[in-house]
Amino acid sequence: MHQAGAAALTKLLQYEPPDADHRLIRCPRAHSAGYKELRSQSILTVRGTVKLKRPYFLCSPCSKGQYPVDAELGVADLEVPAQAIERAAQAIGAPNARRDNQEIARAKQLVLPVVSRQDIPRMYVLMDGVQGPVVGKDTEGRQGKTEGQRARTRECKRGCVFTPTAVDEKGWAIRDPDSTSYVGAIETAGEFGLRIYPEAWRRGWKWAKTRVVIADGAIWIGNLADLHFPGTIQIVDLYHAREHLWETAALLFPNDAAAKKLWVAPLKDLLDGGEIEAWVGRLREIASEPVLAQPALAEEIVKQAEYFATNASRMRYPTFRAQGLFVGSGVVEAGCKTVIGSRLKRSAMFWTVRGANDIIALRCSRFNGRGGLD
Repeated sequence: MHQAGAAALTKLLQYEPPDADHRLIRCPRAHSAGYKELRSQSILTVRGTVKLKRPYFLCSPCSKGQYPVDAELGVADLEVPAQAIERAAQAIGAPNARRDNQEIARAKQLVLPVVSRQDIPRMYVLMDGVQGPVVGKDTEGRQGKTEGQRARTRECKRGCVFTPTAVDEKGWAIRDPDSTSYVGAIETAGEFGLRIYPEAWRRGWKWAKTRVVIADGAIWIGNLADLHFPGTIQIVDLYHAREHLWETAALLFPNDAAAKKLWVAPLKDLLDGGEIEAWVGRLREIASEPVLAQPALAEEIVKQAEYFATNASRMRYPTFRAQGLFVGSGVVEAGCKTVIGSRLKRSAMFWTVRGANDIIALRCSRFNGRGGLD
């Protein structure tokens, strides 16, 4: 009945252009406003949303438009404060967060969704972490980046699951843009593992013939991959690996951009070629050279060497590419920036952990097509 009433009301609210004698009206400043065109607007009524089509008049001296019909009908614009929208969004997101937590609790008991058999050639799981601003009470006891100062952020762990469609003529993998689903929360690595694994399972992880985990080489992600996704192909995102290469160059040549480029060029070929052991050996040689007289600098070089040595098996990029696999984590980087970062990391925003997680749950549900706020 409401739908029928809204449809009937929409028909009644389709106005015609004014006749020649009514194409000029007075504006509030005593000028003349002339008819320009018919314009439509959706308005909310007791019968539901209807579309109003009415004449629009513009006063050229004032550069202001007006809709006389709106005044006759009592159509009003309502201003909704940003804080009210935020509270409403969190209220809608809270049930999503509770639902996710219930699934995590079931996953702890090894109770997972029943998934019908599917033909899935390949499936990818990507994980990452990003710092998000939170209020002071949720950072108490946490050390910040600066010695002696309290942390102002908490790490939001984020992940996505997707499937590729095929490979292009060069053998590069192509992602199905509609296949990506997202998860995320400010929580411990252990809790996040129980969040990302049920999502992969729901997507049909059990039936995927080739399973791949891509990350940035962080230890906590490697541990989760070994625990929840054993036997998978693990790949360190090539672009993160290159960032470590440039970080090493910055340690050696902090004020010489040209020297950094010259030093990186041949080593980048080693990295891209998957020759990690040769690269690690070169770093260890540098750390042990007498000319490197700063112990702190040598220690940092050794850390970089250990990063590559630990992840050597995850950096066989020519092998991965020959198999038509992705070697970059751009999907989780770009997607989660859109889903999570663009909402939580706006100017002057500071969140409680609970409030942030409610919003993250809402955003993920919406982008995953499982409900949420439009």
